[in-house]
Parts: sequence; structure tokens; C-alpha cells
Amino acid sequence: MIFKKKPRAPRGFTLVELMITATIMVIVGLAIGVVIVDGQNSWNTMYGRINSDVVTDGYVARRKFDVVMRSASRGQFLMAGDGSWVEVCSYASAVSTEVDRYSRFYVADGTLNLEYGQLNPRITLSVETVCKNVSICTFQQAGTSIQMTLTLDDGSQTNTLVTSAVTHSQ
Repeated sequence: MIFKKKPRAPRGFTLVELMITATIMVIVGLAIGVVIVDGQNSWNTMYGRINSDVVTDGYVARRKFDVVMRSASRGQFLMAGDGSWVEVCSYASAVSTEVDRYSRFYVADGTLNLEYGQLNPRITLSVETVCKNVSICTFQQAGTSIQMTLTLDDGSQTNTLVTSAVTHSQ
């Protein structure tokens, strides 16, 4: 009895099939790599923009302006005619009965400074740098509030913020 071999499908892959599969896998791998690298570059760019000096300095300036203005005496402030500086008066402590201190925001050499002082006699107690990279800073009265328009520019990024605060103390 002679057994005939039944034809069957060949097992395994041919060299051509392996080469085509490898080529497709390389193309897909490169495409995924490009997407991952592009995503990382975008992430780094956005992180740099969000945490750059001009953005963080803007947050600091806004917060400092708000704190100083809200602790200032209502209605007792001086402002330059061109809006280049603003000075508000405040109490030295919670138990003070008269306004005896001042705080003055002004720009000098590209930095926003805050000068603290005593009113009578007029003495500067300290000067604090609020932020750097200031290109434009103006102050104006807007109703019962004082408004600051601040533009920060570090050469690669510009951040303009407008903040306003109402003086609260009597």
C-alpha cells in the first residue's frame, strides 16, 4: 500500500514576506517615534512659556500690587501725571490711629520696585524689587480702584497684564 502525500500549505514565512513585514514595522515605528518626539518638543515649549520669567514675574507683580493696594488707606494716594508711579498710604500696624506709612510702586532700569517708607518725617525704610524685564508700566485711577498695566518682555516672550485693586482700609 502506497500512501500518497497530501498537499499541504507550506509552514513558515518566505524571505520576501519577512522583508515586507520588517519594512512595514520600521515605517510604523518611525511614525510613532516622530509623533512622540514632536509631542515632547511641544510639551517643552509650552512648559517654557508657562514657567518663563515674564509669566512668573507677572504673577508676583499682580499679587504684590493686590496685597499693597488692599491694605492701603482708602482715598489717600498720589499718582504721577503720566502714570509712571503710584504711592498709597497705610497704617504701620493694626493698632495705629493715623496713617503713617507709604508704599510707592515705580519703574527704574527695567525693574518694578516697591518703596516702603514713613510719612512724617519722610524716610525711605526699604526698597524691594518686585519684578524685572519691565518694558512698560502705567498706573491709573479706574473708579474707586487703582489699575496697573504692566508689560514684561525678556526678548523671547512678552506678557502684558492689567490688574486693578480697591483700597480697603479707612
